[in-house]
Amino acid sequence: MSRFRTIFAGVDKPLIAMAHVPPLPGTPLFDAAAGVLGLIDHVKRDMALLLDGGFDAVLFCNEGDRPYQLHAGLEASAVMTRVVTECKPDDRPFGVDFLWDAQCALAIAVGSGAHFMREVINGSWESDMGPWNPDAATLLRDRRNFGRDDLAIFANITPEFASPIGQRSAAQMARSTVVSSLADVILVSGPMAGAEPDVQTVADVREVVDPSVPVLLNTGAKAATIAQYLKFVDGCIVGSDLKRDGYTWNEVDPERVKRFVDAARSA
Repeated sequence: MSRFRTIFAGVDKPLIAMAHVPPLPGTPLFDAAAGVLGLIDHVKRDMALLLDGGFDAVLFCNEGDRPYQLHAGLEASAVMTRVVTECKPDDRPFGVDFLWDAQCALAIAVGSGAHFMREVINGSWESDMGPWNPDAATLLRDRRNFGRDDLAIFANITPEFASPIGQRSAAQMARSTVVSSLADVILVSGPMAGAEPDVQTVADVREVVDPSVPVLLNTGAKAATIAQYLKFVDGCIVGSDLKRDGYTWNEVDPERVKRFVDAARSA
């Protein structure tokens, strides 16, 4: 059984909610008066609403750390690990992400005992953060060295705030990411947080990727449109649509949580 199916045994199309962590220490928008305890309190409040809303899993991410970095500092890894460890759910799976450092995400996953991690693991990109060249080979070797072969790696093949250097389509990139980079799950994203990808792109990716490898919608999941994506994907990750006014960096809105979960389950 795949790592994904082991984690989500008995769940047909998992709904994964984002738990966005406010800006970490040292970042431009960090709230020094609230401190690290303020981060934990904020995430715990959001977590309670997401778990009560019936999501199958939660994905922690340093969404507030604008502008993002390609190489994280030790303080980021340490604080994120603490926040995740203190806020993680007891009764369902959770994952971690660090924008945009896959090695940092792996370290947080190992330190917190996460079930999965999300990142861009291969390819070559021009991005808001500058030239970007992830290293899947080192990442997967480090997973083995950490003794975490059970950790599922969700690979984003159309990263936000970036575009590929090269001519391969998203479908070609997805197939290659499975075959040569050994991704456990393929994620399809829109151009930025909260923006949906083209439905046909999602359908094309699902068509070429081995049926045993899940394809998930990674950004732009909305109550109003989730049904059309669930025709093609094996689950979704959602953040912005659950926030007050649908704005990525606002707090979680329980009414929007209910609206989304109801729409996705009925679809």
